Amino acid sequence: MTVDITTIASDSSDFPSTLKNGLVRPVPTCIWAIGNLEILDRQLLGFFCSAKCSGNVILRTYDLAQVMRGAGIPIIGGFHSPMEKECLDLLLRGQQPIVICPARSLQGMRIPSAWRLALDQQRLLIVSPFEKRHRRATAVLAEQRNRVVAALATEVFVAHAGQRTKTERLCAELLDGGTRVHVIDLPDNAHLIESGALPIQLDHIRTMAKRFEDGVTSPVSRRNRRLRASAQ
Repeated sequence: MTVDITTIASDSSDFPSTLKNGLVRPVPTCIWAIGNLEILDRQLLGFFCSAKCSGNVILRTYDLAQVMRGAGIPIIGGFHSPMEKECLDLLLRGQQPIVICPARSLQGMRIPSAWRLALDQQRLLIVSPFEKRHRRATAVLAEQRNRVVAALATEVFVAHAGQRTKTERLCAELLDGGTRVHVIDLPDNAHLIESGALPIQLDHIRTMAKRFEDGVTSPVSRRNRRLRASAQ
């Protein structure tokens, strides 16, 4: 599949302003994108899950992902850990917008067949801040990618973050900065809830969906507003 890669420099009005809020260090000089850039105008729910998690977390995460898919909540993530990959497969069978942030360059990246329909439907965006030389994901790139995901997200859902992991440290930083962080209400996440994360149940998803639907346009991009103004 041949795809067009769009380059957005940091001095462009299309560059996501929240990438300059201090969470991503250093600020990327460019980002590269494949797919529908207008998705960045939406409020997005960031999704994270540590590589290791219990069976209880897996089952509850799968249930929540199904409800989020049905509610049409736009979701952004790296989708790299096993649980994240499982949820991406589930979400791709829905209709909500999705943003995928690989921990590598987009140049030369093979687009999985499961992503192609969503690209054709204009409901998928693939974004990377990494230059052409970064052709393989590394732990350092993954940590930087997670910060990009968190910066582009309006709120964050963490299925599980193991204690003393980089994901837990990122959660603490987000909570300190005032970001709304949701976690599954299980003993596995007690340490996150004690730190201020909000326990989430299935019946909370409807309220979350309404908040995302009714909320103001995300400050991440001015693309739609500028296009509408030029057309008038």
